[in-house]
Amino acid sequence: MNDEPLDPLDKRIIHALQCDARKTSASDVAGNVGVSASTVRNRIRKLEDAGILMGYRPEVNYEKAGYQLRTLIVCTAPIPEREELARDALEVPGVVAVREITTGTENVHVEAIGTDGDDLSRIGQDLDALGLEVVDEDLIRNEYEHQFHEFDVDV
Repeated sequence: MNDEPLDPLDKRIIHALQCDARKTSASDVAGNVGVSASTVRNRIRKLEDAGILMGYRPEVNYEKAGYQLRTLIVCTAPIPEREELARDALEVPGVVAVREITTGTENVHVEAIGTDGDDLSRIGQDLDALGLEVVDEDLIRNEYEHQFHEFDVDV
């Protein structure tokens, strides 16, 4: 499947899952696109096997869960070590996401969760100890996501 472009059915399935994977059944998708539920399940399995669908994660409201501080820590990593350092950063307690950026010097973005300033200080120190240079820290208030519009096609 990696060499084949996504067809309209694949795109509709991905779009439906992006809208709400937890509450979207194969039967729901099948009814909306005019194919059988088994066809949808087979397509989902192929999309997973191809590495296109990589997981189904809950969206967590950390503040309501008692973790008031959600921060974006912007770091610089030497280019040859960037990927390894980004992966290592995931092992720091409190880090929930890491993004590698391919351009510029601020090339590793770390999302971390904490209950107080001491948590965030420790996380910054741990990242520094790994070899990442902390350039900036910004508290995140809200984050908004949307489905990719190219997957909203008619079958």
